Amino acid sequence: MPWLERDNVSLYYEEAPGGAPPIVLVHGLGCDHSFMAPQFKAFAGTHRIVAVDLRGHGRSDKPQQAYTIPAFADDLAWVLRELALERSVVVGHSMGVVVLDTAVLPSPKVWAGVQPVIDALKAPGYEQTARQFFTEAFFLPTDDAERKETVVAAMLSTPQHVLASAFENIFGWDSAAAAARCQLPTLYVASTHPRGDVVRFGEACPTLVCGQVVGSGHFLQLEVPDQVNAMISRFLATYVQLVPENAGAGP
Repeated sequence: MPWLERDNVSLYYEEAPGGAPPIVLVHGLGCDHSFMAPQFKAFAGTHRIVAVDLRGHGRSDKPQQAYTIPAFADDLAWVLRELALERSVVVGHSMGVVVLDTAVLPSPKVWAGVQPVIDALKAPGYEQTARQFFTEAFFLPTDDAERKETVVAAMLSTPQHVLASAFENIFGWDSAAAAARCQLPTLYVASTHPRGDVVRFGEACPTLVCGQVVGSGHFLQLEVPDQVNAMISRFLATYVQLVPENAGAGP
């Protein structure tokens, strides 16, 4: 059970050996490395795999601080350097260069729906609002009911200060600017009802490749891992190998 210590904050990760390029698995809001278990299992052996617990999540420390996308990214870049993970493929759920159903360039309609949730997460008794939002926004009626309850319970176990800050900063982050800076091939895999505006994402990021699963809510990497893993495999085979050694960094 390895940890890395950064500025008195312990960051947890799990690793399996394998070939290049290395794959780094990053969970979403209120989750932990275990939410990427199907991908860890599928690619271990053929690729070196590292699955992290972001600060504030899982077995990593949970200090009182702002939880922002740039801060998560800075931690992740530091972990990659510490573990000598060169030219890695980062697979991120909800918050990745393989992006699994994240809210990139959210529409005004999405903003209108999340602003009351942001406010409620900061207040006493936030659990009821959080449970209702996660249950209604992240799942289809056909998603596995037992898995749904497990996922929601795990998200609600995240400390309030982490959940509220991270949720607010996900939507406060300038994802349009990040998309425009991206120079690497990027795969966006959407759920049945995508979180982000895929058309605007593609306009901002000409290197974008899009895919969409059939019959899954937001937790597509758990609900339909066969579809997700197949798209990642094809992306690795057809795009990642073409990236030149001196290519620029992603968002």
